[in-house]
Amino acid sequence: QVQLVESGGGLVQPGGSLRLSCAASGSSLSLYFMGWYRQAPGKQRELVATISSGGTTQYADSAKGRFTISRDNDKNTVTLQMSSLKPEDTAVYYCNLRHSWRPAFEYWGQGTQVTVSS
Repeated sequence: QVQLVESGGGLVQPGGSLRLSCAASGSSLSLYFMGWYRQAPGKQRELVATISSGGTTQYADSAKGRFTISRDNDKNTVTLQMSSLKPEDTAVYYCNLRHSWRPAFEYWGQGTQVTVSS
């Protein structure tokens, strides 16, 4: 069973930066996308960014130019560097691990709160 452990959330002022990290247990994760989703109060969970083991990335429009996702395949970690944060980025951020072609093999972290407020 794969487990995802997130860290790095917190309170930041508008315009500030935060770095989220997620470590995945298990081996042979080369066939998995790793990524981040977020869910704000009263809203559906939405994609923030994903990255393949080969480094191909996908970003939500709201994240483009401000967030950077990266991955360390040797350590099974994924990082989301967030900058120029806005109050609308406030949400619980979830780490996600998803098999490339077997959708049943999908795992979620417990979530970490990011609050952008002055």
